[in-house]
Amino acid sequence: MVQKIVPFGVVALHLDAGVAFMQEEDAVFKAMMEGWEMQQRGGRTLQKATVQHAVMVVRRFQKFADLWPWQWGAADLDDWMTHLVAVRRLAPTTIRSYQTVIRSFCSFLCSEHYGWAAECEKRFRTHPTQICHDWNTRRHIDAMEGGPRRRPLTREELQILFDFADSEVERRLSAGRKGAVTAFRDATLLKVAYAWGLRAQEAVKLDITDFYRNPHAPQFGRFGMLQVRFGKGSRGGGPRRRSVVTVRPWVVPALEQYIDSVWPLMRTPGSNALWLSERGTQLRTRELQECFARYRDALGFDRALTPHALRHSYVTHLVEEGVDPTFVQQQVGHTHQSTTAIYTAVSGDFANTMMRQALERTLTKIAEPKDTN
Repeated sequence: MVQKIVPFGVVALHLDAGVAFMQEEDAVFKAMMEGWEMQQRGGRTLQKATVQHAVMVVRRFQKFADLWPWQWGAADLDDWMTHLVAVRRLAPTTIRSYQTVIRSFCSFLCSEHYGWAAECEKRFRTHPTQICHDWNTRRHIDAMEGGPRRRPLTREELQILFDFADSEVERRLSAGRKGAVTAFRDATLLKVAYAWGLRAQEAVKLDITDFYRNPHAPQFGRFGMLQVRFGKGSRGGGPRRRSVVTVRPWVVPALEQYIDSVWPLMRTPGSNALWLSERGTQLRTRELQECFARYRDALGFDRALTPHALRHSYVTHLVEEGVDPTFVQQQVGHTHQSTTAIYTAVSGDFANTMMRQALERTLTKIAEPKDTN
């Protein structure tokens, strides 16, 4: 006889049927949250941090509304959204993410599959309803919802940044100061992040063993391909791997010099981490952000720029060079091409070139003699 498997999050796993509690509402809400957390982690296999964040959002809404989930209505969500926008001044993307969490939680409670609605009917003579609808939640209607000052670096700015990072190494060596090794590391890290279009987390998590040969590009030697092992997960999933083809020849000598001459001075025995701190630990995202901000401010660049501008620049520059959009999408690990399009911000020079070509085609067509036959 096949044993029936009880789904993750079902009410019977978290609440004993027919048992009355001294503080019934609080006990049922606690059981709901435990069931939803189990359903997300066990049934949906979401990452622990993602689930913890979602639980935090639901608890914040419950505290704000001062009502139990089976008492929530659309008006309660409206009041919370008004508070988040007018008082907390949260970004549109954050607002939508909160609404997505509440929608997911309400769907879980309303589903007959888990039994929470029926349990609430028995105990409170009412039941949860879906309070997030198309007419009271934010739709993803903008292609780019980030700050309007976020942008890629121009080619000139990129060169200035790399030159400044290189000069920092020379400056420290000439002055006989400590830190020349870490400055060399930082200069190479910035170049690698741009040359392979990496997110900050992807860049700092690299190992020396993540590079390998590409038989179709033997000129790059051991750096023909890069295996990104800590790519951004989708909807709370784990890290996604992807292979990135090397397309910037100039980065290979710089990386070779770092690995051959500098990396051995910083390496911790038994570790293959490519970027190491002075303490011998693998570099963290925050340290890359601080390095970029320090150089950015010294050069007088816009303070809205972050290390992600290097990835943004990588996509933009490939598009300007006429590289196939599907190839660019695969390089940066986007599931949808529309996501890659968000990163695209062609330069003024490129736009002017396209404009001239379009005008030339138009004028040529106008100048062509018409066939009178």
